Amino acid sequence: MEPDGIGTVPACAEWLPGFHRASPSTPLDASSYVRRSIAAAPGDANGTARGACSLAVMPDDAAAQRLLETLEPIDAAERRRALVVVNPHAASVSERLRGLVLYALASRFSIEAVETRSRGHAIELSRDAVAAGYELVVAFGGDGTVNEIANGLAGSNVALTCLPGGSANVFCKLLGIPGELVDATAHLLRIADRFAPRTVDLGLVEGRYYTFSAGVGIDADVVRRVDAHPRLKARFGPWFFSAVAVSTYLRRYAARAPRMFVSAGGETYSGVTAVVQNGEHYTYFHDRPIDLAADATLDGGTLSGVVLRRASVVGMPTLVVRAMRGSVVRHRRVAAFSGALTVTVSSAAGRPLPLQVDGDHIGEVTEARFQISPRALTVVA
Repeated sequence: MEPDGIGTVPACAEWLPGFHRASPSTPLDASSYVRRSIAAAPGDANGTARGACSLAVMPDDAAAQRLLETLEPIDAAERRRALVVVNPHAASVSERLRGLVLYALASRFSIEAVETRSRGHAIELSRDAVAAGYELVVAFGGDGTVNEIANGLAGSNVALTCLPGGSANVFCKLLGIPGELVDATAHLLRIADRFAPRTVDLGLVEGRYYTFSAGVGIDADVVRRVDAHPRLKARFGPWFFSAVAVSTYLRRYAARAPRMFVSAGGETYSGVTAVVQNGEHYTYFHDRPIDLAADATLDGGTLSGVVLRRASVVGMPTLVVRAMRGSVVRHRRVAAFSGALTVTVSSAAGRPLPLQVDGDHIGEVTEARFQISPRALTVVA
């Protein structure tokens, strides 16, 4: 189906609450979402965007409404086709704020929006977006949503951009997009006027692309435990990560940590955790970058990483302090490497080791081979 030259949407898409189609052949109607679900207060017959100001709103909602009032929609024929992929469980973004953001984007882009229903769904949606001829896919969620979309778009000319909806939003910030949702929305609106896609590298491990970081060992174990409590993750963000990291380290790694061998750049290191990066920062604590590896960049064409040689109660506090202040590569418990094209991590005793990519636990491995895929992803920011 090709209604009004806009094109099809993925067959597996689930339309967001409040959006409607007059028939199965018509596209998403963003303006109706505002009339029905956002703007009309009880007893408000007009149902205009300005009428929404009479409702009790959160500060972010009010900021989004002020942004709406400044918009000057561009001609529909000039709007680029964008699919907005929303993870409704990534963080505590209200449905009202989500709708305001989508309505704002509809002033500059020809948008269609879908929610993810399960793990891996965003990969499927993104592949369908490539086939349907979209110019842009917007990841409205956390780094896990971004990762899945990157896996669906890898090797295509369809650009990826982000709206922060998770707890860390690392890739979003690495691209230079603000970590606050309303500011990020305003940033994306400006992108419409200076649309300039570029390409960045992707890491690849065990058939899965990652956008900035992957790891085997402690960090993957922490991610697995954090993901088991999505509500606490959404509510407390980096504080919950920190608490789980301390608990996981003391229970599983302080005494009998599983050993591994890491081969990179012609050298082999022994340790208990390995982190392999192709992005400048490992993560963020709120807006403060946390750095582990050195010389990693999104378009550098190589991998950098660190290997934690040994876990000790004495050494870990100083390691955390160095990570917060700059880099851990000079710490005596750490071996660092950079400029690698491939990295191999293998279990010393054949014991399965947890693996994470972009902050999502994806399984256990006894051996993992990391590679770099230069210029594999098109982004706009």
